[in-house]
Amino acid sequence: MDPAVLPTPDDVMGLLRGVIDPELGSNIVELGMAKGATVGVDGVVVVTIALTTAGCPLRAQIQKDIRARLESLPGVTAVRIEWTELTQDEKAAAMAKARFNVAQDAPDTEVPPTTKVIMVASGKGGVGKSSVTVNLAAGLASRGFTVGVLDADIWGYSVPRMLGVEGRLEGSPGEKKILPNEVEIGDGRLKVVSMGFLVDHEESALMWRGLMLNRAVQHFLEDVRWGDMDYLLIDMPPGTGDVQMGLAKLLPRAEMIIITTPSRSAQKVAVRAANMGRKNYLRIVGVIENMSSFVAPDGSEHAIFGTGGGDELAAEVGVPLLGRVPIDASVADGGDNGRPVALGEGPAAEAFARIIDTIVDEAVPPVEMAGCSARMLDAAMAALDALDAADSGVGSGEGAA
Repeated sequence: MDPAVLPTPDDVMGLLRGVIDPELGSNIVELGMAKGATVGVDGVVVVTIALTTAGCPLRAQIQKDIRARLESLPGVTAVRIEWTELTQDEKAAAMAKARFNVAQDAPDTEVPPTTKVIMVASGKGGVGKSSVTVNLAAGLASRGFTVGVLDADIWGYSVPRMLGVEGRLEGSPGEKKILPNEVEIGDGRLKVVSMGFLVDHEESALMWRGLMLNRAVQHFLEDVRWGDMDYLLIDMPPGTGDVQMGLAKLLPRAEMIIITTPSRSAQKVAVRAANMGRKNYLRIVGVIENMSSFVAPDGSEHAIFGTGGGDELAAEVGVPLLGRVPIDASVADGGDNGRPVALGEGPAAEAFARIIDTIVDEAVPPVEMAGCSARMLDAAMAALDALDAADSGVGSGEGAA
């Protein structure tokens, strides 16, 4: 294989910074769990991962995250993980680092480490990115998940209308935090934050420059009391500007879905969004082709905007095509009236259902915490505190003697 297309060990380690130990809340590189990486000339990546204990119940989750991220790198043909265990000193250092992060170094955002963050991006406007975002969110919530929706398209905010959510954002009693607007969907729940909840009129134009836009999105991540969530979907602004790069740095463990249409021009522009994500070590989950064809009442399909854009983009980026969403009048009607089509019936609803199946079952499965709870970390921390106290007591006694 041409060495020019192979990732470097530094590229691999950089991408591993997006793999979070769900129990300790820090990335595996910072915790010293990622011991090293090699890249063979055949594209086989070998990483050495040391767990806090060989029987760690979160091993499967960590393995899944590592493979998902590394297998998305161009040039990678296979990923092999060599498992080992932290020494007692290394384990103490990892626990100390996790404890320090919790006690001294406030988290960069209010998004829990167990939340799967999905950025829904596009290279240009007009491809239906916001429509896809709200329908994925509503569909996930209808399956019992708690889903956050962050409308990061500050200039072009449209999520509130599309979801039928109204009301100003309120403050959290007793603390300087913002509470998202919430709505129940089936057995699940949506938590929504948008600039649309902060302006007096939906028609208000925000004439802000890049730094102000980036700061607004940062506030939405740092100052909103998101609480527990299975997923956080971010409706990204189109393109590859300040907001996109800022979000990539604030959420290094995020994953990205690229939206395109069948048009070749849209597909070529969408590649830029994928390249931006990869340069910031984000994993590209896959591609969704929106407005793929028009389905007539008699069931016949008509490729109004051409064909093949989604397939070509997926092939060029080296990721799967998650699905195609047809042109369906109910999509526009649902977006205008706050009734996401994913909650109804018809060709588009069926397409979204299949895409959501793929996301939940394969592409971005939720973090399963069964068999491993935060109480394990609390117990470990308490044991270390007791050991520290015992050591201090012994030292004092010897000094007195």
